Amino acid sequence: MLKTIAAATLSGALFLSGSSAYADWQETVADAKGETVYFNAWGGSDNINAYIQWAAKNIEDKYDVHLKHVKLTDTANAVNRVIAEKAAHKNNNGSIDLIWINGENFRSMKSKGLLFGPFSESLPNYKAYVDPNARQSLTLDFGTSVDGMEAPWGMAQVIFMYDTATLSTPPNSTQALLEYAEKHPGRITYPRPPQFLGSTFLKQALYELTPYRKTLSQPVSTIDFDKVTAPLWRYLDQLHPVAWRSGSSFPNNSEEMIRLLDDQEIDIALSFDISAASVQIDKGNLPETVRSYVFENGTIGNTHFLAIPYNSQSSAGAQVVANYLLSPEAQAHKQHPTVWGDLSVLAYDKLSSDDQSRFDNLPKGIATLSISELGQTLPEPHASWMGALEKEWQKRYAN
Repeated sequence: MLKTIAAATLSGALFLSGSSAYADWQETVADAKGETVYFNAWGGSDNINAYIQWAAKNIEDKYDVHLKHVKLTDTANAVNRVIAEKAAHKNNNGSIDLIWINGENFRSMKSKGLLFGPFSESLPNYKAYVDPNARQSLTLDFGTSVDGMEAPWGMAQVIFMYDTATLSTPPNSTQALLEYAEKHPGRITYPRPPQFLGSTFLKQALYELTPYRKTLSQPVSTIDFDKVTAPLWRYLDQLHPVAWRSGSSFPNNSEEMIRLLDDQEIDIALSFDISAASVQIDKGNLPETVRSYVFENGTIGNTHFLAIPYNSQSSAGAQVVANYLLSPEAQAHKQHPTVWGDLSVLAYDKLSSDDQSRFDNLPKGIATLSISELGQTLPEPHASWMGALEKEWQKRYAN
């Protein structure tokens, strides 16, 4: 097994501006050697799990850090575990070293003082390759300031999928989706909230329908919720009677929507993975005539991050992992459409020509949109909106 700590620190040295920062990073890499990092991350996707295993092997080879993927069904479970450990005064040697996180879970951990840091802006690869001004979501996570307490890992944006063999012009707005459903009853649906994609559909529709769009960046407790969301509920009241199964039931997730699209039970599926259509075509789960598209005025997008709990027993190793996952090598492999297809958080113009070639040479995938085709990214509302919308949806529509 190759232990190239010197090579790893050398690459950091190229970008750290001062000898002190370089020495600090060398010390972190040395402290990390031999550590095991318990990485708590959603484990519901085979291709993402495989990518994490690919990264784990490289990290062990390069840094002598063992990355163990603890597969989660809900990130909130990991957050609750850290809360329980703090309540039990377990302020060292916690059970979690690194968490895949964003949104409400990040806001909760930050507000409760459960995070290690700030650390992300000191990572060599962050300093070298991330432009925090490139996108608001790099520094503002669902309305909560990042402040260096989590490291960006990837970006996602809502896309829609349709079969060109059966549908020539898909609806290109929330309102157009309703008009399509009224003309073609039973052909439109969305995942059942609080599944995150279903909740995102509510946010997408609200963003397009409400005349009070600017209020969505504020905590929901500070605005008139009923007034701002009234257009959304009127919309859903109209949509559900003409939706799939008359709105009496909903798919559980994007995977079920894709199956329904393949079975020609519905005409539109959605995903937060811009490569979802290409990946599923490659696997034989969708016909080659399926394509992706976005609404003409944009779709919801966000950045997802890595955070380190305050009581991590391997905080040095966790920083080394976060830094490696920000490397051009790791980001380019992650963006490969049949590996994961997750958008890179690196700034293209900060990369070397060789690293730019890594991204230039990536196959796009038969149904994957380019960055320019993805168009405008709509910002996520403040984190507090998620729970409020889900609660109101449950009250109105849950059977």
